Amino acid sequence: MGRITYSRKQLRPDPRFNSLLASKFVNCLMHDGKKSIALGVFYDALDLIKERMPDREPIEVFEHAIENIKPHIEVRSKRVGGAAYQVPMQVNRNRQQSLAIRWLLMAVREKKGRPTHLKLADELIAAYNREGAAVTRRENVHRMADANKAFAHFAW
Repeated sequence: MGRITYSRKQLRPDPRFNSLLASKFVNCLMHDGKKSIALGVFYDALDLIKERMPDREPIEVFEHAIENIKPHIEVRSKRVGGAAYQVPMQVNRNRQQSLAIRWLLMAVREKKGRPTHLKLADELIAAYNREGAAVTRRENVHRMADANKAFAHFAW
């Protein structure tokens, strides 16, 4: 079973935008407990977004991008009579958020050879426009769920 942490209760909003989502994202971005570096990377990315999209508020672009990455349905393995079926299931809100953050960070970390804040800004703008690797990942998950609709009656 997955570990349950109290991070949700302890989470403080980030200093600049007073956003819990931004704070959660920075915690996931952080490596080896270096939070100030993660915060710097995140804010640099948002500053870049402000330069590239002056008509939009950067925190809104970030939140909208996360919203566009969130999956609404996913497939889970379910064993029935010796066969494993991929059963499409609804995704709860917390899992939607954590999957969106995880996919976004995976997309950023897969791209090599550029500073992280540049890659993050690019991926956020792409996700805001419903394109990019993280959104593609979501589309694939939705497509899988759609393809396995026949097994929906196995949902538990």
